[in-house]
Amino acid sequence: MLRQVLKGSSRPRHNDSAWLLDPQRRGVPNRDRMQRHADSDEVDLCIVGAGAGGSVLAQRLARRGWRVVVLESGRFWDPDRDWVSDEAGSHGLYWTEQRVIGGTDPVELGKNNSGEGVGGSMVHFAGYAPRFHPSDFATRSRDGVGADWPISYAELKPHYEDMERELPVAGQHWPWGDPHSYPHSPHPVSGGAARVWRGAMKAGIDMRVGPVAITNGVMGNRPHCIYRGFCLQGCKVDAKASPLVTHLPDAIEHGAEIRADCRAVRVEIDSNGRAAGVVYVDRTTGDMRMQRAAAVAVAGYSIETPRLLLHSVSTQFPGGLCNNEDQVGRYVMVQGASQVAGRFPDEVRCYKAPPPEVSSEQFYETDARRGFARGFALQTVSPLPIAWSEHVLAGGHWGDALREYMRDYNHWFVMGVLCELLPRPGNRVTLADETDAYGVPVARLDYTQCDNDRRNIAFAKDVMHEIWLQAEAQDVLTIDRYAHLIGGCRMGFSPVDSVCDKNQRTWAVPNLFIADGSVCPTQGSANPALTIMALSARLADHLSHAA
Repeated sequence: MLRQVLKGSSRPRHNDSAWLLDPQRRGVPNRDRMQRHADSDEVDLCIVGAGAGGSVLAQRLARRGWRVVVLESGRFWDPDRDWVSDEAGSHGLYWTEQRVIGGTDPVELGKNNSGEGVGGSMVHFAGYAPRFHPSDFATRSRDGVGADWPISYAELKPHYEDMERELPVAGQHWPWGDPHSYPHSPHPVSGGAARVWRGAMKAGIDMRVGPVAITNGVMGNRPHCIYRGFCLQGCKVDAKASPLVTHLPDAIEHGAEIRADCRAVRVEIDSNGRAAGVVYVDRTTGDMRMQRAAAVAVAGYSIETPRLLLHSVSTQFPGGLCNNEDQVGRYVMVQGASQVAGRFPDEVRCYKAPPPEVSSEQFYETDARRGFARGFALQTVSPLPIAWSEHVLAGGHWGDALREYMRDYNHWFVMGVLCELLPRPGNRVTLADETDAYGVPVARLDYTQCDNDRRNIAFAKDVMHEIWLQAEAQDVLTIDRYAHLIGGCRMGFSPVDSVCDKNQRTWAVPNLFIADGSVCPTQGSANPALTIMALSARLADHLSHAA
């Protein structure tokens, strides 16, 4: 009851990060006294990747006294130094190294689907932080599609609640899935979002404000959102959540080492078939090194995690680590993320608010009358000018027409959807013939939609067009796109069709764990960041009890 009254002003139970931050500087504090381990020291856990999954796991276990080293390929970001109010100037936040794409419906990789640097993709995510629904964990049993998870929503619920307080999440009471409230109250609604809401109401669609992992009020030394409009380019004031500010300060305070600019190239396996550590390249010196560890957790996300395992060949695993059943890299999913923009006679300035300002999950669950299984979520989005130009170009406008649409930018507001696309074994990561600067084969992602996916996306676009019609938009523009990688090393009930068990332990190597979104058997219609963090918090509990 007291927590409900105090709401966002109360301190989380397991995390002091917001209070450890410097009130005057935005960089992660205490790096000068961060624990340093020698490669020859066998630490308790070596984690590959300092994103949503790896950072939460490190923070939770460091608090329990584990000796943890996190290897991160990218740099240690300092918002004061590195983040700018400029789309082009923010390009370094994204993983833009070579990847090969294929399939009938190839997925664009880079800034939309991955991040590089301490904090990972959440440094530049939009802030949208909904939970998965209870139905997401049993789509095969309920709807005859996808796959059932080996865990239930109930097992993850307490970790969802903890993460919502630690980020924190702001929003109205949420009526869909498992109805719940949020620690921070909803952000103000802009004029453009109000038009979306009115159009949705006329179309019979219920909307809510949020949920976004953006402070609406002070939390520790993190300030209120200033509505700067650059959420996707790194929050300059630390109001938007990312592990860089929400979990790593506490992890460092409790002894975790975050080793930046270190590219993992192989998980080393000993003669007993156990993980012995991680071989990596120190990108500052160019030296090849190995960090010894009693256990390893890979948290590189749905492209780099399968890539690392597939490259970790040995006599025990000639086809790639944990790939005995040819499951590593399979069942990669994205969400259909089409967007429809509406034009109004007065200025609506879509960027002056959290990007996912109002949203709806009214179409989340299966409705047989629509002609496809599962569903989608609706939300507002806020493309800045370069992203807006991509939207205009997708409509076939070039030259003088493109310039006119760009001059008209402030009159447009944009809606997007997150359509649940189904897991398919042929949608997978493999190794290409090309190699990167470290001699590691680059990842290849092949992706093809099924008919259910296509019907889902088409229906969702029709709904957005109806909302803009009811909102009396003068013109509309549509762009088809994807968002949010999931899968590739999914958890399951047996090694025949999965890579790890319900506790994210790989079937083939008893001290190797997967701690990122690649373990998810289905995608849902929700941004996966909160679920990835909740899964890592649950994994930390399991490891602590098993130790």
